[in-house]
Amino acid sequence: MSRSLCFLAIATLFFSACSTRGPGAFRSYNYAPSSTSKTYCDDKSAYCATPPKKKYSKATMRPYVVHGKKYYPQVVSVGDTFRGNASWYGPNFHGKYTSNGERYNMWAMTAAHKTLPMNTIVKVTNRRNGKSTVVRINDRGPFVSTRIIDLSKAAASKISMIGTGTAPVTLEVLGFEGKGKRSIPTKKELKKLPQKMSMTGKYAIQIGSFSKIQGALLTQEKYDNTDGYKTIIKDVDGDDGRMFKVWLTGFKGEQEARDYKANGKFRNAFIVRED
Repeated sequence: MSRSLCFLAIATLFFSACSTRGPGAFRSYNYAPSSTSKTYCDDKSAYCATPPKKKYSKATMRPYVVHGKKYYPQVVSVGDTFRGNASWYGPNFHGKYTSNGERYNMWAMTAAHKTLPMNTIVKVTNRRNGKSTVVRINDRGPFVSTRIIDLSKAAASKISMIGTGTAPVTLEVLGFEGKGKRSIPTKKELKKLPQKMSMTGKYAIQIGSFSKIQGALLTQEKYDNTDGYKTIIKDVDGDDGRMFKVWLTGFKGEQEARDYKANGKFRNAFIVRED
């Protein structure tokens, strides 16, 4: 087969979105939850009110056919609700490609839906017990007429439906994940963050200070693991109000912190002492 024909075949398979859990799997079969698995909050202000325009042109928004039935992905509005049955999928699909090209991670807060736009943020409530969770749509399915959504194992665990396999649920559209949007941790969660980190020293370098959490989260994500050092966010109440300070941590002592600061990588950074 020529290169052009090979490329065409691959592109057709991917963009048709028919094979929603395609080939490929993580080489590691360690199914322990990942500390980097992203979670979402139910605060609608944390997400875009409408899908970013670039999302509309995604190939996965085009009509597609599965088992002889044609599906038409449709844009929905914040606040729209739907009722139906939820199912979940786990180890057999862990690491395989989803419809939008991501790798399925059964510990991430994601789900498959037949027609919602990719990256739609949805609140899922189990009508049997009232428990709810928030997920991002990144796959197509489930292709069973009696089911409305296929949850990751982590999401299914949140609403206690692992044992039953399915559950009657209500879906509520909270928003659409876009560039720069993040789920916003509560003040209590942020205060716990430093205690969860493994510190090897008592000194850190402050590389940023923000009055809004979004700036701190972006800075933390951008510089985490820089030269092997970890970033944390300190939630501080001061004379100027609530501030979110980003610290680079993991220095073995004051001298190591001073030597690193001296390399000039972070302008206006300064050394701080861990509590």
